[in-house]
Amino acid sequence: MRETRSTCPYCGVGCGVIIESTGDQITGVRGDPAHPANFGRLCTKGSTLHLTASATVTRQTRLLQPMQRLARGEAPQVVSWDTALDNAAGKFAQVVRDHGPDAVGFYVSGQLLTEDYYVFNKLAKGLIGTNNIDTNSRLCMSSAVAGYKQTLGADAPPACYDDLKHAQCLFIVGSNTAWAHPILFRRIEDAKAANPALKIVVADPRRTDTVEIADLFLPIQPGTDVMLFNGMLHLMLWEGWTDAKYIAAHTSGFDALKATVRECTPDKVAQVCGIPKDDLLEAARLFATSPATLSLYCQGLNQSSSGTAKNAALINLHLATGQIGRAGAGPFSLTGQPNAMGGREVGGLANLLSAHRDLANPDHRAEVAALWGVPSVPEKPGKTAVEMFQAAADGEIRALWIACTNPAQSMPDQATVRRALERAEFVVVQEAFATTATCAFADLLLPATTWGEKEGTVTNSERRISRVRPAVAAPGEARNDWSIAVAFAHRLEALAGSGLSLFPYETAESVWNEHRESTRGRDLDITGLSYAMLESAGPQQWPLKEGESIGRARLYADGVFPTPDGRARFVDTAYKPVAEAREARYPFSLNTGRLRDQWHGMSRTGTAGRLFGHVPEPVVQMNAQDMARRQIGEGDLVHLTSKRGSIMLPARASAEVGLSQAFVAMHWGEEYLSGCSSNGTRLAGINAITTPAFCPTSKQPELKHAAVKILKAELPWSLLAMAWLPDGEALAAHRALQPMMALFPFATCVPFSGNTQGGERSGLLFRAAAHDAPDDALVGKIEALLGLQTPDTLRYADRRRGQRRSARLARRADGSAGLEAFLLGGDTSAEAWIATLLREELPAQSYGRLLLSAGSKAPVAVQSRGKTVCTCFNVADGAIQAELARCAGTPDERLARLQGALKCGTNCGSCIPELKRMVRATPAEAEALAP
Repeated sequence: MRETRSTCPYCGVGCGVIIESTGDQITGVRGDPAHPANFGRLCTKGSTLHLTASATVTRQTRLLQPMQRLARGEAPQVVSWDTALDNAAGKFAQVVRDHGPDAVGFYVSGQLLTEDYYVFNKLAKGLIGTNNIDTNSRLCMSSAVAGYKQTLGADAPPACYDDLKHAQCLFIVGSNTAWAHPILFRRIEDAKAANPALKIVVADPRRTDTVEIADLFLPIQPGTDVMLFNGMLHLMLWEGWTDAKYIAAHTSGFDALKATVRECTPDKVAQVCGIPKDDLLEAARLFATSPATLSLYCQGLNQSSSGTAKNAALINLHLATGQIGRAGAGPFSLTGQPNAMGGREVGGLANLLSAHRDLANPDHRAEVAALWGVPSVPEKPGKTAVEMFQAAADGEIRALWIACTNPAQSMPDQATVRRALERAEFVVVQEAFATTATCAFADLLLPATTWGEKEGTVTNSERRISRVRPAVAAPGEARNDWSIAVAFAHRLEALAGSGLSLFPYETAESVWNEHRESTRGRDLDITGLSYAMLESAGPQQWPLKEGESIGRARLYADGVFPTPDGRARFVDTAYKPVAEAREARYPFSLNTGRLRDQWHGMSRTGTAGRLFGHVPEPVVQMNAQDMARRQIGEGDLVHLTSKRGSIMLPARASAEVGLSQAFVAMHWGEEYLSGCSSNGTRLAGINAITTPAFCPTSKQPELKHAAVKILKAELPWSLLAMAWLPDGEALAAHRALQPMMALFPFATCVPFSGNTQGGERSGLLFRAAAHDAPDDALVGKIEALLGLQTPDTLRYADRRRGQRRSARLARRADGSAGLEAFLLGGDTSAEAWIATLLREELPAQSYGRLLLSAGSKAPVAVQSRGKTVCTCFNVADGAIQAELARCAGTPDERLARLQGALKCGTNCGSCIPELKRMVRATPAEAEALAP
């Protein structure tokens, strides 16, 4: 067995991992105890990485050869790399020749490595001559970038993870850190345990798991963050809590901001934000008077039509109180993707150039042109993500190159995105997974390497650069992303008759060395860093200039900022409401966000059935009072409709969600949630209804808010099918079932898993609803894919009433018969007990033909283990509640006893907030009986 140090490919915390491998197979993963980001800890996603890299997953989901579609809608055919790249170069060259360089666009990813990013940026801006290159980081961090640049002068987070130990007040806003950055949340829990005096304030429209650790919770109305921050500054000025000396010595522009916040009185803020005035005052006091205040923020501020203003308004608070440039204090944006920071470093956005240079600055363009050896860099601003797909939909951009991202799932306003992909003359998708929705639109598919196979660097939220090392060889014909771009560039150069190539790279390190040189003299200068140093000394923070041996943990300790006059700038941030306000026709605010155990569009995490244990299916969370007013029952299907489209989801009551609000996880695309409207339009996941409105400065779309209406759906016929499938068939069956989802008004298809004595098993759950029973042939195809067309399958059908049932039992090693698969069509009221029989692998021989009987009541008691709470040890809420009933003592003592008995929360710790909530809600038997 080999061990290879690398990093986790998920959130921007940048956790170090040790990959265990044998031959060409990754066999295990554990946290790297030497990595300063996580010190050996991993979240549920990170600790299951090896499951997503197995030979079974690779065989069923990976893109392993170049493939080409001769016509749209046809199955792609295998071609050689030479044929594929020659075709791509010829098509792009033709489009540029006929329509100009701005008729092509590149859409890349914050999950690429820095070296990949650098080559793509140079390819577009240096060789082709277009600034039409953007990244899914535009959907993630561009408002944070713009906010830092407006106020502090550069895109450089000034704080570090170690500041959590030194902070006396944590201000967490627009971030469910407990789920989005679980390992960082473990460090927050550690800081609170070590310093009980640490005060934590959380501002969020939802009562998330992060709120569990808060001393003060501010449940603000969606989109009102700027009003909250301005109201806090109003009180700081009134109470004399600002730092006049710091403001005078190190900032400019405060007078204009004071005039604006003067109008943000406590009464007005309380009314707009929906919080008590006393809580507003307490938040302002804690922030301003704490010896050290650290703010943590993420997509709640970024994904907004006022995203830049929200970021700037928060940084204004730090400047006004001098809470910056020292241990435990500063504004700290939490990066959403593993290398969104690296992409920003190389200028991999439509408005940026290498090393934090600005495209609009002619001196910066000249510097980059000299570095690259080209006459000039184009000055025309490039199309950002939303603009790029709108331009393609309008016919302005004719060729698209998409790398390591899935815009047919992740972009807002999917109708426009899909029109763009359909109208573009040529679409290249460079991807590791063949299962993403975007692959269906590609004329050319290029297989890329992914986690465990790549080499290069990434930069995390605290400006720390880590090495990424390959543990196994690339499968099939997959190639590294940077090398694919280089091979394509060489062909373009040959078609143009170029002499000396702009892309003389033989290794990832040679790319990185050029990037390093581009940073000389810049705020992120890394000329003192090398691959050799990263190998010997481990991950390093920038800046790290030539001659230095260690990077800088904190920025701006001297009060000097990278602005023309060296002063930080207050930004006059006036409050503006969300782009789509709630109104009579659309009375709900829809929020989107992350699940604890899933990542983005789930192209990787969606291959591990274990990660669906905590939240097994897509739902819309609503306030129980809103559901009662509309006579929506638990699990009822509802239409979720915005001005752009409509989808259907089951409704679930949630104490997290406020009145007139709703929440749907961002991960559910058409790969898992689909359907077909009455006019035949395919419903493409949650982003069929989100808005393309974006911040005018950062161009980041308002994915965090859309105005919607929610109406009960009347679909009287329903179907539920579940099956355990052989390990090598579950993911392939999922893929085969996806086209059938679009034949129903509502359908979902999700994996699940279970543990047996023989190991972990894989299964699929298919759910659908319709106005009438579908053709028998369609249901028969679903049965066949789920192993229900065998001679030993039990059947019942009543075509007149639209009822259909099938079940298959199999003999197990202990001699009992277990339910392997079942389908309920029409009457699905028996779902609860039959699904429990299958999921829990309970003996089923005594049920026999009773499985085919109508009705919801089990013939004998069937006890469900409940919902999975701890994914690491597969512990469900039923076992937790039973154990807690036996545990007396203080909440901390009961939690410790629970963990000792069941191990839940003792590995990654992601379930600890939920465990603490259950401790409070479940009295011990002795306590319950006490008078």
